[in-house]
Amino acid sequence: MKFTMYPAPWDNVVDEVAAAGHEFVDRIEDADFLIFNGGPRHFPDPLPENIGFVQHVFTGVEHLIGSGTIKPNVRWANSAGVYGTPVAEIAMALLLAQLHQVKAVTQAGSFDIRWEADEKQGWLFSGRTVALIGAGGIAKAMIPMLRPFGVKIIAVNRSGDDVDGADETFAIDRAEHVWGEADAFVLTMPLTDETRGVIDAEVLGKMKPNAVVVNVGRGQLVVTDDLVDALRDGVIAGAAMDVTEPEPLPEGHPLWELPNATITPHIAATARIARKMIAPQIVDNAAAFEAGERMPTEVDVEAGY
Repeated sequence: MKFTMYPAPWDNVVDEVAAAGHEFVDRIEDADFLIFNGGPRHFPDPLPENIGFVQHVFTGVEHLIGSGTIKPNVRWANSAGVYGTPVAEIAMALLLAQLHQVKAVTQAGSFDIRWEADEKQGWLFSGRTVALIGAGGIAKAMIPMLRPFGVKIIAVNRSGDDVDGADETFAIDRAEHVWGEADAFVLTMPLTDETRGVIDAEVLGKMKPNAVVVNVGRGQLVVTDDLVDALRDGVIAGAAMDVTEPEPLPEGHPLWELPNATITPHIAATARIARKMIAPQIVDNAAAFEAGERMPTEVDVEAGY
């Protein structure tokens, strides 16, 4: 099939897809599918009827659905699961950094905080329970990283179907008890109407005082003001996040100053990682489309991901 890439072709991705037998063309009017690496304002409107499907190079599509960019008459695929390993690595780094008080010590700028930090730090290996909320590709990549610490792993997903490597799996609508059971929560869910604001004051209040929340999913999964209050008041021990609401997080926001809030600026799966990893998924999706099958990462507009 013929393809093009908007708004800016990535040479290595174009080369890899072409090496799989597809032909790159400059004009979208000559293409059978479009690889899209921009935002709503970059999308060609109207989309020519010759485009059979659009491959988005990132996972989150809620902004494309909300803007009307994704329309029901055109099939879309995203990168679901492709970046599981790099995002899981960031999640592990954030979890360990928060447990071991890295930000608090750095802010203090002195060894005088040593014993205070020791009093507050946590250890994964000491019989902890980690709940992976949204047990898709990121969670599946994280499970082997967690295993050497001997933690109990609880997976929470939409279906309740067993997740390989997890000790227990629960559907999200049957996981109410998990909020009070786990010591750490890693949020990897997509953003939908059902998941928006899922971590609010009520849920935070059900967690243990030693609990740590890690968010590598979407910033809007967490009600930020409620999280700030919970961190200030000692409702939970800490939070660590690669995504925030709002984003970018403004200068002077309380989360920057709180010693028990560790932040990275949405760097778990940037365009640099996408360039390295997305091409094989594009090839797989194109093969499925050409065979008249559902694409492996085809977007379900109704579900929101």
